[in-house]
Amino acid sequence: MGKPTTQVPLDKSFSANIDYLINELRIEKNFDVIHHKMEHAGRKIGMFFIDGFAKDDVMLFIMRELEHLKPEDIEHDTIKKLSQTFIPHIEIETTEDLEEIISQTLAGQAALIVEGCEEALLIDIREYPIRSPEEPDIERVVRGPRDGFVETIVFNCALIRRRIRDRSLIMEYMQVGKRSKNDIALAYIDSIADPELVKRLKKEIEKISIDGLAMGEKTLEEFIFGRHLNPYPMVRYTERADTSAVHLMEGHVLIIVDGSPSVMICPATFWHHVQHAEEYRQKPVIGAFLRWVRFAAIAASLFLLPLWYVLATNQQLLPDWLDFIGVENAGEIPLFWQFLIAEVGIEIVRMAAIHTPNALATALGLVAALLIGEIAIEVGIFTSEVVLYAAVAAMGTFATPSYEFSLANRIFRVLFLIAAAIFGIWGFIVAILLWFVMLASTKTLNTPYLWPLIPFNAKAFKELLFRSPIPLSNKRFDILNPLDKTKQ
Repeated sequence: MGKPTTQVPLDKSFSANIDYLINELRIEKNFDVIHHKMEHAGRKIGMFFIDGFAKDDVMLFIMRELEHLKPEDIEHDTIKKLSQTFIPHIEIETTEDLEEIISQTLAGQAALIVEGCEEALLIDIREYPIRSPEEPDIERVVRGPRDGFVETIVFNCALIRRRIRDRSLIMEYMQVGKRSKNDIALAYIDSIADPELVKRLKKEIEKISIDGLAMGEKTLEEFIFGRHLNPYPMVRYTERADTSAVHLMEGHVLIIVDGSPSVMICPATFWHHVQHAEEYRQKPVIGAFLRWVRFAAIAASLFLLPLWYVLATNQQLLPDWLDFIGVENAGEIPLFWQFLIAEVGIEIVRMAAIHTPNALATALGLVAALLIGEIAIEVGIFTSEVVLYAAVAAMGTFATPSYEFSLANRIFRVLFLIAAAIFGIWGFIVAILLWFVMLASTKTLNTPYLWPLIPFNAKAFKELLFRSPIPLSNKRFDILNPLDKTKQ
């Protein structure tokens, strides 16, 4: 059963409280949920905790202190004296609710039930299994920090606080899930972030009614933003603490989910997904150059294949100096099907690479290059031009900073190709127009998805195209309604 909606106060009877917790925590059936029976200072004490979460040294110190207790030490105000004088731990609180005891015990805390007391102690003894912070694979930079988020919410919050030592930085704790009770932190700077944005996100999270966040932050995104038929991501995911800190200081709100190394940046526009930290780790001129190269790669991943197909199948549209575009020998398979086969083949190689051990990754690349490249051309499955343009489009996809954004672009690339194959050049043009209208009409938390292009903001659009020097970027953009509009 899930957690009841009503509280269950501690009973005056010690044995009744113990029996309730033993029954609800299924002590007899669970090998890792521990009920430790003790008797100190003439009082019976029951301790409940999860074996895998308990810090051994902290537990040892607590046990030693309890052993030296005398009856007169805790004769009056027992819980108060235990929590403030005798138990040597910095994170300790009291509760009168048995259901909260169950919830916090399953979250990793230790609960102390003391005979004759109608309050219990909750001691945070958690030590989660954790890997060391490492640089995220898909957000690498040449210059910059090498630490990245991990799967533990406390450490992720600490990585952000290390970079923003502002008293107005808020890490607001929430829980989602009737059964799993996933921990969530809503991070924002309350002297900058729009209070209405924070209020709306909190309201959307509180409305979620589900057993648990099966896929972590992705499940949370689907509940908050909806738009299930639109493949473009409504939030920007990052595993970099420095990227998160920059967005917080711009007025964004972060959602940190325990168990996930990815942090959600809200709100996010189309252009948030095409920027990378590397652009700000180089001189402004170099950063602008890198940004334009990335824009070109993303445009190639979207439009190159269908555009080439339209021109190759309509040679009359080409001027004389572009006569080289097209194919001399189309082969046995129509060009359209060659492209579809190439798309499926590239996707298969990508999925195979994810599931291939690192030691075999090089061998996989060689096999893929031979099968999809030279041999496929020799046997007539592909023409050389199809392999070339499919490879360029794939490289543009991999050059896209946001993984979710690149997948959405890949879907629309195939749709553009289908429209061009069925309806020709006008089908291609209409498909692009519909795609643009869809993006222009999309909003994420009341923020236009194509801002600052639509609605147009000249200053913001200029900074988008040309990475401006940090000392000259001294204003926060109005689109986020920041309380403090000045950075410097």
